[in-house]
Amino acid sequence: MRIAVAGGTGVVGRRTVEAVRADGHDPVVLSRSHGVDLVTGRGLAAALEGTDAVIDVASIETLKASTAIEFFTAATGNLITTAAEAGVGHVVLLSIVGIDRIPYDYYAGKLAQEKLVQAATVPWTILRATQFHEFAAQMFARAKLGPLHIAPRARTQPVAAGEVGERLAQLAAGDAQGRVRDLAGPREEQLADMVRAFARHTGYQGWVPAVSVPGPQMSGMRSGKALPGRDADLGRQTFEEWLAAQ
Repeated sequence: MRIAVAGGTGVVGRRTVEAVRADGHDPVVLSRSHGVDLVTGRGLAAALEGTDAVIDVASIETLKASTAIEFFTAATGNLITTAAEAGVGHVVLLSIVGIDRIPYDYYAGKLAQEKLVQAATVPWTILRATQFHEFAAQMFARAKLGPLHIAPRARTQPVAAGEVGERLAQLAAGDAQGRVRDLAGPREEQLADMVRAFARHTGYQGWVPAVSVPGPQMSGMRSGKALPGRDADLGRQTFEEWLAAQ
């Protein structure tokens, strides 16, 4: 099969491309560095010629709902419209566990994206996953008070990006299933502990205090709204194992 991966150069995108190839299929990377602009649609029609399925893991870094909604509406809108015109038989979207329970601006964009896919004429599948193990590294870099790194308190059940990529590749190679069971890591973790462990792993010697960061995302995560339900599929690799492999 020829399977396109939108956002195929990102954290989970690279792993998805690897998984598609490992399963014996032909991956096509849809990204600006590969001549495709999802927002404008430049290069998209040519890239999707002869494609059997599309996996959408494209993302944007923003804290504004309007920007997130604009990006996902344009990028995914172009993707599913062009996929339909190209005769693509299946679109698979990666989404996030808890976006309908946490009033976070970025999640508003993901919800808008899900609605677009659900309304598509192309058969579709949506997989929601929890935060990746890499989330600890992102928080270590972003959560700062001046020169001081902080560790946000939050409940999370992180999953390996590689295992998410494997699941997406498997889904794309099969029939459309609508919304499938969520995918999460093998056990719940405390984000503050993850950030501190990552800091030690990098050799950082400074104090990393645990802080209850204000805002809807961290508040929602502290209350467990980003955790998977009991019917979720669980991955294999723990955060500790992931960190040891870095």
